[in-house]
Amino acid sequence: MPLQMLLPADTAVLLIDHQVGTMSWVGSTDREVMKANALALAKAAKALDMPLVLTSSLEDNAQGPLAEEFARIAPEEFAGRVRRSGVVNAMDDPDFADAVTATGRRTLVIAGVTNDVCTVYPTLTAVEKGYTAYVVADAGGSTSKIADDIALRQMERAGAVITSTNMVLTGLARDWSSPAGQALIPVVGELIPV
Repeated sequence: MPLQMLLPADTAVLLIDHQVGTMSWVGSTDREVMKANALALAKAAKALDMPLVLTSSLEDNAQGPLAEEFARIAPEEFAGRVRRSGVVNAMDDPDFADAVTATGRRTLVIAGVTNDVCTVYPTLTAVEKGYTAYVVADAGGSTSKIADDIALRQMERAGAVITSTNMVLTGLARDWSSPAGQALIPVVGELIPV
């Protein structure tokens, strides 16, 4: 599937397991950049009034709590996050699957903290269920570069669009002079290295 501009009215954002402990398991990319990208996706969802579904797994164990910044960016979504009891494929959790369905959107922007675990399985399930899935590769990582590459290739072969945070943000903006573009300029600006 080719990369296309995203329509905020047709899109929901799913952020999976960006938890204090799980972020420490990522070895394929800079963890702070990965976290900033995930937070930018949450900010974009809020700026454009797109549904945002947050989920975590076993917060009381090694995975740790969901990153506290989400509570400031999206307090309602943070409070209502789907707290999974350990199921690996978030789409296998009935509460998460119901939350995705409840968005009413058929285009999903998906970022999981680990592309080779948290992202790959729900993405493959979403594609199988007929969703258009955009995987934001740089808002996640994997334990190693090879694990990341394999997961991204598998998702792409299944029909997901592999993209980056900046591509998603600019694709949602479409035109910097539009209301969406104006709302996203500060979000994009925060990602530009100084």
